[in-house]
Amino acid sequence: MENLAPLIAASLNAGTPLLIAAIGLLINERAGVLNLGAEGMMLVAAISGFIVAYASGSAMLGFAAGIVAGMLMAALFAWLSLILVTSQVPTGLALSIFGVGISAFMGQKFVGISLPIKAYEIPYLADIPFIGQALFHQHFMAYLGLALCAATIWFLYRTRAGLVLRSILFGGACCSLAGAYLSQIYTPMWVEGMVAGRCWIALALPTFATWRPGRVVLGAILFGGVTILQFYMQGQGVSVPSQILSMLPYAATIVVLALISRNPDWIRLNMPASLGRPFRRGSA
Repeated sequence: MENLAPLIAASLNAGTPLLIAAIGLLINERAGVLNLGAEGMMLVAAISGFIVAYASGSAMLGFAAGIVAGMLMAALFAWLSLILVTSQVPTGLALSIFGVGISAFMGQKFVGISLPIKAYEIPYLADIPFIGQALFHQHFMAYLGLALCAATIWFLYRTRAGLVLRSILFGGACCSLAGAYLSQIYTPMWVEGMVAGRCWIALALPTFATWRPGRVVLGAILFGGVTILQFYMQGQGVSVPSQILSMLPYAATIVVLALISRNPDWIRLNMPASLGRPFRRGSA
């Protein structure tokens, strides 16, 4: 039990960027947009947020800069795929490759520079035995991710759908928040390619959750726990090659998707009908 509370807290911390990004991508996909450019958006947001936070000393300004940068990337994707009616899959992949390159260029002078590490807690609640250590020593972005999930449930099931363009910008903003969280809170420093494929796990989460926001929370914490498990096992002296431990989150993603794919009828029943289809004005 002494090790369980820190493990839960670390899993929630590791799952937060996955949760925030996956919520944005879920909204994209419910609107019929398959955004494979999320990795590039997260990287551009991560370096933009890090630069502004480092220069200004303000994490909030860093998050704002990350959101703006990511939404500009999302707007570019929307212009290409919705206005010029390009295919969403190659457009997203091109945007992802572009984001990887430009983030590496922007971050050349910031490699190895760290931001101050701060301790976070909710007063009084953090003092509750076990629960306080497990749940209430998180950055506010972790709770924002849960609030976004609740708001998304309300939006999807209690209101009429908004415009597709707005959903893409929202998805870009969420991916940007996730990227800024990685560079400022989870790993408070810039490392080239630091997203390290997390966006592909985030892209898999809506499918894992059958495009339901509540299940995205469980999936994000589950994959976050798998990510932390590799460090926990190394700390316990488990004699497993580090390469195998590092591949655990991605192997778990493949296994889950393989299991889900065994029932294609179930996927078709839950999948958004217009997912990945070119958007044309006036089309149903």
